Amino acid sequence: MWQAGFKWMFLIIGTMIGAGYASGRELWQFFGSESTLAIILFAIFFFVCCFVIMSISYEKQSQHYIPILQALVGKRLTRFYDGMIFLYLFSMSVIMIAGGGATLEVMYVPYWYGVILMSALLVVLFIWGIRGMTSMNALIIPLLILFLIGSLLAFQWMNGFPIQFDVMRQSNWPTAFTFTALNILPLIAVLSAVGQKISHPGEIWIASLGSAGILGSVSLLYNESLLQVAHEAMLYEIPLFAIIANYPHFMVLIMSGLLWGAIYTSAASGVFGICTRIQHRFPFPLWLLALIAVCTMIPLTTFGFSQLVAVLYPLYGILNLYMLAAIVLYPILERFEKV
Repeated sequence: MWQAGFKWMFLIIGTMIGAGYASGRELWQFFGSESTLAIILFAIFFFVCCFVIMSISYEKQSQHYIPILQALVGKRLTRFYDGMIFLYLFSMSVIMIAGGGATLEVMYVPYWYGVILMSALLVVLFIWGIRGMTSMNALIIPLLILFLIGSLLAFQWMNGFPIQFDVMRQSNWPTAFTFTALNILPLIAVLSAVGQKISHPGEIWIASLGSAGILGSVSLLYNESLLQVAHEAMLYEIPLFAIIANYPHFMVLIMSGLLWGAIYTSAASGVFGICTRIQHRFPFPLWLLALIAVCTMIPLTTFGFSQLVAVLYPLYGILNLYMLAAIVLYPILERFEKV
């Protein structure tokens, strides 16, 4: 049970920690000053969302996200959210591929070389399907978390840990709703595909609590670190590099490699959600569907990583607020229906 629970936990974190989050760009876009309460609320909402989605997926023994959508919003709205999730997964995957190209630029690799490499590896991964995804998440995500926390703690230590919490100055707390809502659609797409593989309800508790606790703690530490380099962060496509700018060069290379790996796993989650959704209509191998999808995404990466995040992420965050409410209220409404 514990091993399976940690496997799903890394799958959740791998879906969440992509180009936007791990680079700091997403946190920079949503949080900032007076956001400690917002991050705490985000961790609570994220736990509830993971637990409810996985519970429905386990109950329905689902293989894709349509049964979960029907349980949450009813058959009438399912068609709307089906299209919305598909569009989100597509645009998110474009953002991840663009982020892969931007990350390798710090190693003096041309942007388009990075984009092509990311795209090719995505197609190769789907030869092994979801087993390849979970194995890669279990390898890359723990390393990324350890190095990311280590880098942030080292940065705070060098600056004397100037982290403060003033309960009277938390005006940014509503951001918790839009930030959580932003990440709901990929969670639904990925977690709904593993319903038949969950063998015990305890796995759901382990995955939900573990992922929410880790992401909440890292988000708080990350946000406080970005606030201390606010002026420098504005100059970087990847804000994380403003924090580690004065670190030894080998440390920058390690973090760049791990960041690229996290972007890769998140892009794989998006492409996986797309492929599993359309495979019943187009019964081709997953790798062939992935190849077709990736080939349509590559031209769209010309918009640039930070521009895509700045425009699309807040928009989806607002549109998903209804879905967030449906998930949070689902256990309450279900209990009333049983009574």
